[in-house]
Amino acid sequence: MIIKVEAYIREEKMDDVLDALAKMNVHGITCYQVMGCGAQHGIKKYVRGNQNIPVNMLPKIKIEVVVSTEEWEDKVMECIRKAAFTGHHGDGKIFSYHVQNALRIRTGEKGEEAVYSKSSLNPDPPKE
Repeated sequence: MIIKVEAYIREEKMDDVLDALAKMNVHGITCYQVMGCGAQHGIKKYVRGNQNIPVNMLPKIKIEVVVSTEEWEDKVMECIRKAAFTGHHGDGKIFSYHVQNALRIRTGEKGEEAVYSKSSLNPDPPKE
């Protein structure tokens, strides 16, 4: 099973979220700078100190993570939620999708093998 977790968060929370995911040993993260609006419907900005201009689209960060189980889906979603939380409008949204297939271009591997390195699927026992 391959699941993609997609989060839209405040720009200023990106480092907090990435640090929290790194502490969970989550790898293979993709980030984008995007524009969007939700319940906030944008904000009003002052331009050159005297005009009140509505700005409908707000800058956000989109984070994508691909995981292999529903357990990790829940863990990643909760990790992002906690790290991105401010309690104010505009904290963002998190979505998850089932991914039908994946293909690693370099090797031709498909499915979970295309997403995860063989060492992460079958880790070597610890060396003493």
